[in-house]
Amino acid sequence: MPQWGGGWVPPSAPKPGVISLQPLSVGDILGGAFSAFRRNWKALVGIILAVQGIGILLVGLAIGIAVAVVHDRFSAVFDLGPGETAADEDVMALLLAFVPAGVLLMVTLTVGAAMISALGPAVIQEAVLGRTATFGAMWRRCWSRLPAVLGTVVLAGLIAGAPMLLVYAVCVPLVIMSADGSGPPAALFVLVVGVLVCLPFSIWLMTRLSLAPAVAVCEGLGTVAALRRSAQLVKDGWWRVFGISMLGSLVAMAVGYAIQMPFSMVGMAAFLPIMLEAGDSGGDPSVAIAGLVVYLICIVIGTLASGLFQFGFPPLVLGLLYVDLRIRKENLAESLIAAASPAGPQTPAGPQTPAGPQTPAGPQTPGGPQTPADTQTPPPAAAPAPDQP
Repeated sequence: MPQWGGGWVPPSAPKPGVISLQPLSVGDILGGAFSAFRRNWKALVGIILAVQGIGILLVGLAIGIAVAVVHDRFSAVFDLGPGETAADEDVMALLLAFVPAGVLLMVTLTVGAAMISALGPAVIQEAVLGRTATFGAMWRRCWSRLPAVLGTVVLAGLIAGAPMLLVYAVCVPLVIMSADGSGPPAALFVLVVGVLVCLPFSIWLMTRLSLAPAVAVCEGLGTVAALRRSAQLVKDGWWRVFGISMLGSLVAMAVGYAIQMPFSMVGMAAFLPIMLEAGDSGGDPSVAIAGLVVYLICIVIGTLASGLFQFGFPPLVLGLLYVDLRIRKENLAESLIAAASPAGPQTPAGPQTPAGPQTPAGPQTPGGPQTPADTQTPPPAAAPAPDQP
């Protein structure tokens, strides 16, 4: 099992970017994630907003089309007199009309999650070398790796969620039948026990596969190869990866809550007069409307601002965990130092061709093109750097 000080450590531990190029501590990873977010917030915020905006537009368009198609059935279902019941065909028509919107919502959420999962490692690739990520470069990088990252997100979710899905598929029908006495009375107990047994196994699987998006972006591997590579990297370090990733998520939620609090307080201050005058029949309705509008605007802005950090910070932590594991196990620090030096190769944000030779200190990455986090040494024809042998 690799120790905290394991792996090759450069004598001076240079720090060209957000981290020192050596095995990282918990503070180094969290501090590096904060620094990467602060230095590259324009690209991070811009892409997250673009992804969310596109998803909202698509879902809104689907809902608008559904409403336009079945608008005449709303009165037949909701505008009923006393004792009247809506016809089954009207209810079914409304449900079927909004099914495509629901499916599109799930698809946009999944694709958006994959895009943001690819964004964190792509930014870390540049941040560890002291480079600033731009919106255009990051968008192209994430878009080019989106199929592989999307595959890792979906397949990892299915693999990790398979035990829980099996428990629900078996126990939920039994619980429903037991409600009217036709099923076993202990079905609910079996469901609770099954969840408690399967939940740790699902968490273990999810942690083993959590670095797959970073692998797909940084090493250019496909979906299955990235999942296998993630399991290989996390092996012998599961507790550390689980603990740091959970800590990163908790920090993101705490900071997001702190961001949202001022907006909530301003909104409540605007909404307070409405609450005080709720029983006053002589109150001015325009004041109440204005206060309600201010309250809603503050809540929306606060939620959006906090969500940007909550969505963007955890992928940065996972990206740095990936870099840390490769420094500890594969001597990635030496390649990063060569890439960050003035005479080092200036690699683009996109994947490289595998033609260049690897540095002799670290093992080659299995399969797939390499990226700046996996930077290769210059070709033999190039002039060597002064500090190279």
